[in-house]
Amino acid sequence: MSVSPVQQSRSSEWAEQWAMFSDDERFLFDEWIRPATTEDFRGKDVLECGCGGGHHTPHMAAVARSVTAVDLNCADLARQRCASLANVSFVDADLATMDLGRQYDVVICIGVIHHTDDPDATFRNLYRHCKPGGTVIIWTYSAEGNALVRYGVEPVRKLVLRHLSRKALVGVSSAVTALLYPIVYSIYRLPLKMLPYWEYFANFRRMGFERNMLNVFDKLNAPQTRFTTRAKAGEWMSPDRFEPGSVSIRPYVGVSWSLVGTKKVSSS
Repeated sequence: MSVSPVQQSRSSEWAEQWAMFSDDERFLFDEWIRPATTEDFRGKDVLECGCGGGHHTPHMAAVARSVTAVDLNCADLARQRCASLANVSFVDADLATMDLGRQYDVVICIGVIHHTDDPDATFRNLYRHCKPGGTVIIWTYSAEGNALVRYGVEPVRKLVLRHLSRKALVGVSSAVTALLYPIVYSIYRLPLKMLPYWEYFANFRRMGFERNMLNVFDKLNAPQTRFTTRAKAGEWMSPDRFEPGSVSIRPYVGVSWSLVGTKKVSSS
């Protein structure tokens, strides 16, 4: 196995985030990967691209033959947390430039591609690491439905919040989350689907305070976010790359895309 020189800069924000938080809401993982299920990992060699603190790794390791989990900033943390998983190996590498010297039955990237320097280059490299006939699964923030975050939150993050310590940012995130509760449990309980983030806040009510705070913190902490348009999702999952009828491009709660497809057998 060889890993090409890292090109994307390391970001301490991610290591600090996943040292403080964990993502233990299994239903989110199951919904993000649909129409794929964990049964699609059974007996397979899986490449997890952007494993973070290793919060999703056990879901796949429970049924997969092997899991290779890659992360540029948190591989050591994930390795510690998943030390009991004998069929998992961890690699510290840049998703856009890594060369692992092999291809995998399933290549999965949950919530990471939109935080990379070049999502197009990252997608091409992930696709290259998938076996012909294998499955590619990606969950990414959508440009559509995220105007408030793109044009409201992002400028504030760049101008002000990126200068705060992670401890201070946790305080801000906790306060913002608390302020959302009265709104989410009153106005957003009404059947007013035209409200922005109506579906998203329905999910909010399915989770506890800590997990909702993680969602807020993640948006305020991310060093960069490049939101994926529907057109870009279609470009990635194009017919020249994937088997006819195998591609699913599915919106999730109005703020993200779940992408699943079977790589063409004739592709290299």
